Amino acid sequence: MIAGLILRRVAAALPGLVGVLIATFILSRALPGDPAVFFAGPAANAESVQQLRETLGLDKSWPEQLWIYVADIASGSLGTSLTSGQPVLQDLIQRLPASLELTFVALLLAVAVAVPLGVIAALRPNSLIDHLCRVLVTVGAAFPTFFVGLLMVYVFYFLLDWAPQPLGRLDEIYFIAPERVTGFYLVDTLVSGDVEAFRGALSQLVMPAVTLGLFALAPIARMTRAAMLTALGTDFIRTARAYGLTRYTVIFTYAFRNALLSIANVMGMVFSFLLGSNVLVEQVFGWPGVGSYGVSAVIASDYAAVQGFVLLMAVLYILLNLAVDILSGLIDPRARMEG
Repeated sequence: MIAGLILRRVAAALPGLVGVLIATFILSRALPGDPAVFFAGPAANAESVQQLRETLGLDKSWPEQLWIYVADIASGSLGTSLTSGQPVLQDLIQRLPASLELTFVALLLAVAVAVPLGVIAALRPNSLIDHLCRVLVTVGAAFPTFFVGLLMVYVFYFLLDWAPQPLGRLDEIYFIAPERVTGFYLVDTLVSGDVEAFRGALSQLVMPAVTLGLFALAPIARMTRAAMLTALGTDFIRTARAYGLTRYTVIFTYAFRNALLSIANVMGMVFSFLLGSNVLVEQVFGWPGVGSYGVSAVIASDYAAVQGFVLLMAVLYILLNLAVDILSGLIDPRARMEG
């Protein structure tokens, strides 16, 4: 049944993926600026710019360029980045683990704080902890991620000097980057047995992860509180209490388990938001992920890199929604049947 759900979700996502591909192709070429002029330099004449346009295939019509692009994708190629000079697929594979590591750690921090906070707030409505939850939700949703990131850099690095210089995943003056196994520095440093490099990678990760985690904390805490309040007010919870079941059993075996489906769904939505917010956070902290790669590609009008970045994001969103659907089916079989 899960295999059938996966096939249905993938089949339903294919038209949207094709639409993203076409829209990205058109919008990237609608951006102001000409990549041939950008890379030819200010001293180039019209003839050299035209030669570069022919080399890049920009002299062809849009339908011809789209056909070539689709054919390249079908052959497993996303083109070559004019900025890095490397195949776009290779650039994305190298940078994707940095973005995923940052996103996973941020989500883990947010869940570790937001879920217990939401549960306690639901168990004690209108109490001090409930008001604290509302304040955190309001503050977390009020400030944009780039502002929080800049504020943390100013306070913890510039004023207090508690944090390392926010320039990348690892200070390679003092540490050696681990041999690539998973691409996640926290994992690869432990695999290689380099505890000092692990500490260095963790210290570099703390501020950007907390910045993203504060953004994710608000919706998760809000949904946890609302889902728990709904579950605690149902008839089966009153019946469980009437049968004399322990408070722990009523709360976690029955109420929390029924609220878990809503929490899992909002976590999937938050994870997708975090992938988008990575673009700003990576710029603030000099994080070498796909977000900063996409920003650089847009500034340089690097069509292949922009299209590859957006296509990667679309694929990640599809896979994320698929994972959420599968997780929802495991939590509640009724969700699987409806899918």
